[in-house]
Amino acid sequence: MELLPNVLYGAAYYHEYEPYERLDQDVAMMKKAGFSVVRMGESTWSLWEPEDGHFTYAWMDRVVDAMGKAGIKVIMGTPTYSLPVWLYHEHPEMLARPLGGAPQFYGMRQNMDTDNPIFRSYAQRLVAHLVEHYRNNPNVIGWQVDNETSSNGASNPDVFAGFVHHLQEKFGTPQNLNKAWFLNYWGQDINNWNEMPTPDSAQSTGYKLEWSRWQQMRVTNYLAWQAALVRQYRRPDQFVTTDFAGAMHRDVNEFEVAKSLDIAADNIYHGTQDNMDGWAQAEHGDFTRSLKHSNYLITETNAQTTDWTSAFQYPPYDGQLRLDAYTDLSSGANMVEYWHWGSIHSGQETYWKGVLSHDLEPNRAYAEVSRIGNELRRIGPHLVDLKISNQVGILWSTDSLNAISFMPFSSSGPQWASAQPVADYGTLVSQVHHTLYRLNVGADFVFPEDPDFSRYKVLIIPALYIADDALLQKISDYVENGGHVLMTFKSGFANEDSAVRWERAPGPLRKATGFSYQEFSSLEHPLALKGDPFGAGAENKVSYWAEFLMPEHATALAWYDHPFFGRWPAITRNSFGSGTLTYEGTYLSDELQRRVLLDVLTRSGLTGPDQSLPAPVHVKHGTNRFNKRVHYYLNYSGSAQQFVYPYADGVDLPTAHPIAHGKTVTVQPWDVIIVEEN
Repeated sequence: MELLPNVLYGAAYYHEYEPYERLDQDVAMMKKAGFSVVRMGESTWSLWEPEDGHFTYAWMDRVVDAMGKAGIKVIMGTPTYSLPVWLYHEHPEMLARPLGGAPQFYGMRQNMDTDNPIFRSYAQRLVAHLVEHYRNNPNVIGWQVDNETSSNGASNPDVFAGFVHHLQEKFGTPQNLNKAWFLNYWGQDINNWNEMPTPDSAQSTGYKLEWSRWQQMRVTNYLAWQAALVRQYRRPDQFVTTDFAGAMHRDVNEFEVAKSLDIAADNIYHGTQDNMDGWAQAEHGDFTRSLKHSNYLITETNAQTTDWTSAFQYPPYDGQLRLDAYTDLSSGANMVEYWHWGSIHSGQETYWKGVLSHDLEPNRAYAEVSRIGNELRRIGPHLVDLKISNQVGILWSTDSLNAISFMPFSSSGPQWASAQPVADYGTLVSQVHHTLYRLNVGADFVFPEDPDFSRYKVLIIPALYIADDALLQKISDYVENGGHVLMTFKSGFANEDSAVRWERAPGPLRKATGFSYQEFSSLEHPLALKGDPFGAGAENKVSYWAEFLMPEHATALAWYDHPFFGRWPAITRNSFGSGTLTYEGTYLSDELQRRVLLDVLTRSGLTGPDQSLPAPVHVKHGTNRFNKRVHYYLNYSGSAQQFVYPYADGVDLPTAHPIAHGKTVTVQPWDVIIVEEN
């Protein structure tokens, strides 16, 4: 993707939803607000192709032309995520069959089997026509393939047939599959591939894990197919992206999907009013940036209020829209787009409001959006293409996310009462990222497929329940070569087929961790640690799970304060080679996790003045295209905050005021200071 001259700023725009003709008025308002981009077209297959084989473009051409005359660029979406009713009536078999085979009906979006060959043929024809039509339009700068794509939970016959073919390629023979999945349990071995049972009632953890991988592969293959199709017809300088619906999904392997994209994009929604602290934007932004280790796009974010009902209406306080835009840019976003321009007057998303309310008149949100847009016209070139270099990585494992959901380590009640987990893999990942965020320590996400982890001083590994020996060896090598790992319980326990290893835990990690264990226990009640070793005070507590760690070379850092559990350490640290591995054999409270992680970071030389900022102020660092360091100070509170600026002299870009090293700086409520060093 070519370098952008400035940050892209705008909204999704659906003139087709407007209750009356107002294109010229909308475009004039967007231009006045400093918009430079709109995303269009992804939601209305029924207008592009109102009947089988009849394509219409005039309704969109006039919008694209009007945007072009106003200097507003267009990202066009392929409208394949919502079937037109005529196509459903011709081919109702396209609807996705859920596990269990419950009947499906037309009306919801993203309810099709994207592997269905008839669906693919219609989608291919549609995408080819659209891309070819806009190939030579200089105002269309890029293509978004599909929209918030998932597996749609499809288990149709063609999906299952593809799964069986995948198993044949992966395992070779039914006997190899039987062995990997331990199918002789309950006598469920298969003798030939025709005997393969459907996943509807699968109990094998190996089966369920491989089915989850197949659903991810389907999404990857579908989006790669669309991206290749767009590239076949596009103009070479038009980029290809897709918009993830947030991050870290069970049925989407974002890392693999990103390989077929020129640039990754995400739709990030977040809390507002007193629940806006910037963390949701940072977590999803860090994840999306890490997919390609490059800048990314925000294709949707809060304009006013959100939700599919009117029961969750929390419009942002004054200043929060502006603070949110700079929050995204501080994580490496090159575009911020609102969903959407004008609020919809009927339908499921009536109360998912746009920049304009239902009266479609200038309002408080529009005034703030205009301030942002015109500010970015001036300072955006200093913020676009921000390069972020972090020294902490968090290992993300979709396999562990899924496999732990099959065998959760916590529960709100007994299994027979259909109780749900109260903590899981996702809460562990969020806890460590949120802890880093509170500590003002930047982080990337890393993936099992990454060739090595040596770019990071500290690697955090939450509950790596599923891992092959090669990944565990890569972690051991990282520690031995000088890396510092913070690892939690459940790591290294099962192999790549979700089978518990038949060697003493933690298996291949034993040398690096410096301990072994043979037992573990659920914790009915939270336990304290003896003597409050990390100074967590009232939060000196652990919960849910305890592994009975038996140190061999590791040093015990904390012990359970309990007459039975007290014989085993809760937290250990092992020196291995020139690195260290700190291990948590239990689920720590948030404050205890903060203390332990701060200890690891301090020992790794990764702490400094950023950890002394007032709690509501978060800082992000990067280097801009002028090779100057940029420091974002974001105040997520309704009161002014002060701190001593510790870096080189610079200037606050929004105000052009000088900022001197060692001087006390005040950041106003829900405001930001962006220092570019001189």
